[in-house]
Amino acid sequence: NIDLSVFGFLFCIFLFCFSDLELEGDYLMAGLFDIHYASNTLHLGRPEAMDCSSQPFILSNYRRFLLMKFAVEEINNSANLLPNISIGYKIVDHCSDSHSFPSMFNLLSVNGVVQVWDEPHNKLSKVTAVIGGYTSSKSLTVAPLFMTRFIPMVSYSASSSLFSEKKTFPSFLRTVHPNKAIIAVVVRILQHFDWRWVAFLNIDDDYGNDCRKLFIAKIHDTQICLAYTKGLDQNTDYLPIFRQIETQRVNVIVVFAPEWMAEALIESAIQMNVSNKVWIGGEGWSLNQKLPKTKGIQTIGTVLGVSEPAKTIPGLNDFIRSFKAHNKHNRTKKQTPCNQWCDCSLSSAEIIAADPSFSFPVYSAVYSVAHALHDALQCGAGRCNSEITVYPHMVLRELKKIQFTLLNRMIQFDENGDPRSGSYSVVFWNKSGDAQEVGYYNFYKSSDFFISTSEIQWFADGQVPTSLCSKECSEGQMKKPQGIHKCCFTCEICQDGTYINVTEDPYTCKACSDTEWSPEGSTRCNLRLVEYVPFTDPAALGLMVISGLLVVLTLAVCVLFAFHYNTPVVRSAGGSMCFLILGCLSLSSISVFFYFGKPSVAFCIFRFLPFLLFYTVCVSCFVVRSFQIVCIFKIAAKFPELQSWWVKYHGQWVVISVAFVIQALLLLIGYSSDPPKPHNETFWYLDKIILGCDINLKATSTSVIFLLILCILCFVFSYMGKDLPKNYNEAKSITFCLMLLILTWIIFATVYMLYHGRHIHTLNAFAVLCSLYSFLLWYFLPKCYIIMFQPEKNTQQHFQGLIQNYTKTISQ
Repeated sequence: NIDLSVFGFLFCIFLFCFSDLELEGDYLMAGLFDIHYASNTLHLGRPEAMDCSSQPFILSNYRRFLLMKFAVEEINNSANLLPNISIGYKIVDHCSDSHSFPSMFNLLSVNGVVQVWDEPHNKLSKVTAVIGGYTSSKSLTVAPLFMTRFIPMVSYSASSSLFSEKKTFPSFLRTVHPNKAIIAVVVRILQHFDWRWVAFLNIDDDYGNDCRKLFIAKIHDTQICLAYTKGLDQNTDYLPIFRQIETQRVNVIVVFAPEWMAEALIESAIQMNVSNKVWIGGEGWSLNQKLPKTKGIQTIGTVLGVSEPAKTIPGLNDFIRSFKAHNKHNRTKKQTPCNQWCDCSLSSAEIIAADPSFSFPVYSAVYSVAHALHDALQCGAGRCNSEITVYPHMVLRELKKIQFTLLNRMIQFDENGDPRSGSYSVVFWNKSGDAQEVGYYNFYKSSDFFISTSEIQWFADGQVPTSLCSKECSEGQMKKPQGIHKCCFTCEICQDGTYINVTEDPYTCKACSDTEWSPEGSTRCNLRLVEYVPFTDPAALGLMVISGLLVVLTLAVCVLFAFHYNTPVVRSAGGSMCFLILGCLSLSSISVFFYFGKPSVAFCIFRFLPFLLFYTVCVSCFVVRSFQIVCIFKIAAKFPELQSWWVKYHGQWVVISVAFVIQALLLLIGYSSDPPKPHNETFWYLDKIILGCDINLKATSTSVIFLLILCILCFVFSYMGKDLPKNYNEAKSITFCLMLLILTWIIFATVYMLYHGRHIHTLNAFAVLCSLYSFLLWYFLPKCYIIMFQPEKNTQQHFQGLIQNYTKTISQ
């Protein structure tokens, strides 16, 4: 056994009070109530109990003490609950968390002796449960004393989340919800009114710091930002706090503090002319009776709060009146525990009008212990089993299982010792000085939340105030963060081809896919219009008809030349080479048909291959023909050996064959490495996809360059023969055809750089046809005209005369 005198705690002052702090009974409940509050840190020279009577008096806690007294007497008078069993109590004025241990040991002791844990249970205290404590800090201080003996602590106010840890606090239960519940309500209120820029002030103790920690965690994945936070104590200077809040343009202030600190904070705000703010209070001061009637309270803004739903406890007011009247006429002094004292000068009206917060939790805590005792004693049929000796751990076991209805509310604890059901009220301090209920929140039903906004009298001319670091961006704009807070940002409009989805990521303009488009400032992408030139397009039909006509004309020219094959005109045009040229012109026209329709790999290959290959043959024929003309009239006389070699070895066919083979190899190599393939052109038009063919310039450039070289050689040779006989004008015709060819592709290249719509493919097909028709019309058609309508010029004598005249001219 440990004698408490060794601690020196018995040197305390015995004070007297006219209210009963103790009541004898078969089983005792201890009650921890902060009837006084030691706000200043005391530095004592020796361990001793604090004289609580010298500390500030808290009327609301005195009212709660009387509520426990009322509940015990109500139970003792009940015929159904604990019949033939009396419940007593010991009340402790728990004014200090560090200087109230003598009272705690007094609860655990028998005749001043506390039994050691491993000794037989023959000197155990009659205290079977503790109602309290009031604050989380004080409960954390004394809880280990009771936890080691599994004495149930049923708190009516301590809401720190630490008490839900059953490994540390195995016998701790409570009739109030943990802090996470009320924090959830506050966050829902902020979200309901779209308040995103808030300050959080809390008492700097276990309760306040736990609330702040939970609040920060709760808003982490929301649009709410914590602009400012500060822990408060009795020495806090409020002026710099309010200056900082004003500097940061914070219009909503969340305050989690006990009523005495909230009173100091709000009164300071009134004195410092803090105005136009929304104050959200925790249940510690939401139902405060003094502040709503304080002069100037309306100037600070609008005050909202979260509290336990108001519940009238039948008979309590009558009990308080009776109790005060009884004490007034019966002033029998009773010795009280060493640090206990109460103010007997209070009127019953003052006590009844005190802050009613935590009234029902106190009431239900007492009844919970009573029901647990009832079950532990196997009470029933109007009596309890008196042979059973009930120990605290037995009460604890039954407490975890109880389920009963009290004033139409279900009382039951979950596995953490927290209430299994319940709700909160949202209150508003109206101009009459009352806490008016304007909403509710059932936190076990996540969707059951309601606030009547119309009932709240806002300071901002009836409009709901705003509290934002940055004004919300307009539709189609992304947020660019400024600083460390996600609520502070600038707005930038999303550019063409991008969109913003604020529900997924309000900070990034996402690019649309290749098949989609969007204008500037979009919130979604639209499907692009897919365009290509179909075979049914009028322009396509026209070009295909013209291409077919070219084949017919070349066939007709072939027939005409075949019938007049031995005539001078056909011979001078190239003879058998004409049929090769006309055949290649027809084969080149195949490319035209593949410029229309939806592109595929095959379409893209045949769009370019026939033209490049067979047109190369055509141009090489004209290169040879131009060279032959110049050779006959200008070079043969000077270089007869060259002409004889050319004739002997059929130089024209060798050149044409070599050109064909070179071009074929170049095309084969280029198309094998990277053939043309379908391509979706999305660069030039936001809302369209132009289907075309993608050409690798590195792979195809050699074949194009080779064709260009042949054209240049052809032009050079034909230009050298520009002064040949007037009626012997093959060189002139070839020169004119090449000039048309060059002009055609220059025009097309210019248009290609300026226009990128689907009809660029139509223009490309038209340029191909122009290249083919330039030779057909300006080289072959004049000769057909001579054959058909000027046969006198298609004679050997006429051509010999022209040659003789030219020879005489150049010899002079």
